[in-house]
Amino acid sequence: MTHYENKSSKELRAGMGEGLVEAGRKNENVVALSADVKGSVKMDGFAKEFPERFIQCGIAEANMVGIAAGLSLCGKVPFIGGFAEFVTGRVYDQIRQVVCYSNKNVKICGSHAGISLGEDGATHQTMEDIALMKVLPNMTVLVPADFNQAKAATLAAAEHVGPVYLRLGRSKMPCFLPENEKFEIGKAQLLSEGKDVTLFACGHLVWEALQAAEQLEKEGISCEVINIHTIKPLDVEAIVASARKTRAVVTCEEHLFNGGLGDSVAQTLGLHCPTPMEYVAVDDRFGESGTPDEMLTNYHLRAADIIEKVHAVLKRK
Repeated sequence: MTHYENKSSKELRAGMGEGLVEAGRKNENVVALSADVKGSVKMDGFAKEFPERFIQCGIAEANMVGIAAGLSLCGKVPFIGGFAEFVTGRVYDQIRQVVCYSNKNVKICGSHAGISLGEDGATHQTMEDIALMKVLPNMTVLVPADFNQAKAATLAAAEHVGPVYLRLGRSKMPCFLPENEKFEIGKAQLLSEGKDVTLFACGHLVWEALQAAEQLEKEGISCEVINIHTIKPLDVEAIVASARKTRAVVTCEEHLFNGGLGDSVAQTLGLHCPTPMEYVAVDDRFGESGTPDEMLTNYHLRAADIIEKVHAVLKRK
């Protein structure tokens, strides 16, 4: 298998921040809006370089969505930033009615997503945002795996016409993908070829999947690792091709079992290629307060948990 090195640890939200500044330099119509958290969502760099193109909306996410929709009607490309819990759940009706229904060109940057947010606890940890966003018609859902990919995904979102949800974590994570690699919306990324089982992963768990694959290789188990950085539109062709090749699948995500990557893959396989499958995801529960490392471990989202599921699915193969 291909081996990936942890070159450094960086925050995905910082990758979005750098990408947003670069997108702003390329296109004067790119604007940014924040719900009083510009530092937390790393929009401060954009606000400093383009103060006339940054709007501080205060803690009023619903209003922010409406303002962004109006700006899109004026030819602007608005990026709105806030905690993922609040820019998806708190304003779901506004996103549905004024963004997706009329297919407006609004980009929603949900920072602090998932359980690895840590000490802020359950009220701020969202593990249902992928489910909420992917069911909306016209919405594109992106879940990059590291800093470099978050930056590239932001640039791709700026060029894409239509609503986009960009899911980003708060904590520092391994930075292992190449710099300046083009992000292709809707195109899965093959990270390592294998023949015994496929690991489909997104976001923070791509790195955990790669670590699991390395350990399983020592056991003589060959893992194909695919980064599903775009949950919608889903790369059905890549998923079906890999499942037909390995005949066993494990999905890995920092999200609830219900409604996330695993359900999208299961639906695809059910329609096109029924395959033994296991999920690595959060069972039907809310979060709690703890360090990012504690949360990932206690909620069974580590490489060891992926390995356990691989052994389970191989028995069903």
